[in-house]
Order: sequence, then structure tokens, then C-alpha cells
Amino acid sequence: MLAIPFPAIDPVALAVGPVVIRWYALAYLAGFVLGWRYCLSLARVTPGRPSPEDFDDFLTWAVVGTILGGRIGYVLFYNLPYYLENPLDALQVWHGGMSFHGGMTGVLLAIFLFARSRGISFLALGDLIAAAAPIGLFFGRIANFINGELYGRPAPDFAWAMVFPRDPLQLPRHPSQLYEAALEGAVLFVILAVLARMPSVRSRPGTIGGLFLIGYGLSRIVVEFFREPDPQLGFLFAGATMGQLLSLPMVLIGLWLVLRARHQPLAV
Repeated sequence: MLAIPFPAIDPVALAVGPVVIRWYALAYLAGFVLGWRYCLSLARVTPGRPSPEDFDDFLTWAVVGTILGGRIGYVLFYNLPYYLENPLDALQVWHGGMSFHGGMTGVLLAIFLFARSRGISFLALGDLIAAAAPIGLFFGRIANFINGELYGRPAPDFAWAMVFPRDPLQLPRHPSQLYEAALEGAVLFVILAVLARMPSVRSRPGTIGGLFLIGYGLSRIVVEFFREPDPQLGFLFAGATMGQLLSLPMVLIGLWLVLRARHQPLAV
């Protein structure tokens, strides 16, 4: 069997006495801060969009929506029977367990409530948040790789397969975290960055948000063919994984948003 060594990176970036800072926490921090700065830059060059001050205030809403939504989504979608028997464990976020689809739902709710409170367009705000979302996805998947979690399916014939320390079978596997970092993070960010600067695209609210949903949904569906299913779930309907089933509605909603935006008048 072929395999390359898994890089032994300590999941703990810094430890001073009882204070422990993990790469996973730093990934979240980098995603929020860089995403916030990127939204500010887009807002300055996009007439009719939320002001830079709006993004300063929305950052806290985004953090709360991501963390609460991500944790609740994991509990509901990925391990509900366990948490029904151990409800207090759902509060132990530091033990891991976050769902992207839950986090996205939490952020969408935060966008809706914030936009309504400020009297700004939900779709316009959502477009700019969507353009920045791949930044956080990229760093998050890199952190998953450092932690050696969410690894891929066995791949004994692949030259870049790795044996992950947390794998009880110790088999060469796809580094699916890196596949996701590339597709959901880097590639999707570049595509949306180019489109967000095209007047014909950014002047139709809902287009960037719809394209993000399509891009992420398709990327996740593809990568799930290489990623090991969650052991407590395995394969579900027609051999699909939970990630694929949750991503399919994203693609459909994204298509609806893009088609809807094409028939709307240009924003001024």
C-alpha cells in the first residue's frame, strides 16, 4: 500500500499554563477577521450595498450565528440519539462537533434579523457575506486536517494517501480535508471574487449568494465521495451521506436565487 507520512502538527498552537489555544480556534478567528475585512472592501466599491459600519456591527451577529447554528446543526443532523440521552454534552463545544449546514442556517438567520433591524436588503447583505464565506471554509478545513479528523475513505492506490493517527484501522486514506479546503475554500473564493466585481452580477442582489450555494453544494457533494461517512450515521438514503443530502437543497435554492435575480431590475 502507498502512503505518505501525516505531518505531525500539534493541534495546540499555544499553551501557557491552563490557557490552551488550538489551531481550530485560530482558524475560526482568521475566518471571521479576514472575512470581515473582505466584506468591508467589497462594500466600499459596491453602490447601494450595506455600509462599512454595518459590517462592523454585524461581525458579532455572524460569530453568534455560526457557533450556535453549527453546534445545533451537529446535534440535530449528526448525533441526535446520543444527545437526547446526554443533553448536557451538547453544551460541550470544546469537545468538537460542528455542522457547516447548521452554521450557515444560523448565519442566514442572523443576516435576516440584522438586515430587518437596519432596514437594509437581506439579499444585498447576504451576497457580501457569501462572497467572504469561502475564507472561513478554507481555514476551517485546514484546521480539520491538522486535527486529523474528518478524513477520507481508504485509498491504498493513491500516491498522496495518508494514514491519519486518529484512524482506528490505520489505512491509507484520501486527505479529503484538503480537497474541501481547495474546492469549498480557494476555488470558490476566486470564482466569487471575480464575479463580485462584475457590475452585471453585483447589481442583481441574490446572485452571489445563489452562486455560493451552488458552488459549495456541488463541491461538498463531490468531496463526500472521497470522505469517510460519520461512523454513527454511515450511508443513508440511496447510499448518500448526510453531507450530500444536506447539500442538494443548497444547490436547488441557489439555482432559484440566480434565476430569480436575472429577472429582477438592476440595483442602483
